[in-house]
Amino acid sequence: MGALIVWGNGGLVPTVMWVGAVVLGVVLTWLLAELDRRTYGYVERADDLIVTHGVLKRRLIVVPYGRMQFVDVTAGLLERWMGIATVRLHTAAAATDATIPGLPTAEAALLRDRLAQKGEERSMGL
Repeated sequence: MGALIVWGNGGLVPTVMWVGAVVLGVVLTWLLAELDRRTYGYVERADDLIVTHGVLKRRLIVVPYGRMQFVDVTAGLLERWMGIATVRLHTAAAATDATIPGLPTAEAALLRDRLAQKGEERSMGL
């Protein structure tokens, strides 16, 4: 629609420039989204879970198992179609909530079960 408006008001050169800018924006957005997806990682340690992510700004979240209130697995329509899910760890402090997106559905369910078990074992009486 935007290209037609530019074509009607400016001609061929502005239309080509507008289409080029839109294509460049889409490609850059896709690249950043793909890089962000690839930077997500997690490690289960003896007493805590470490989640890291970020392209331009790296973030490291350490969630002690005893502080976890509940672990949630969600999958929207597109995620279900792709066979993936998102694991969310909720704690009393919102700053230490963690999200691990893009896990295969079976792996997300197993991770949820392991984290819930470790959280029960190390409960701090909250």
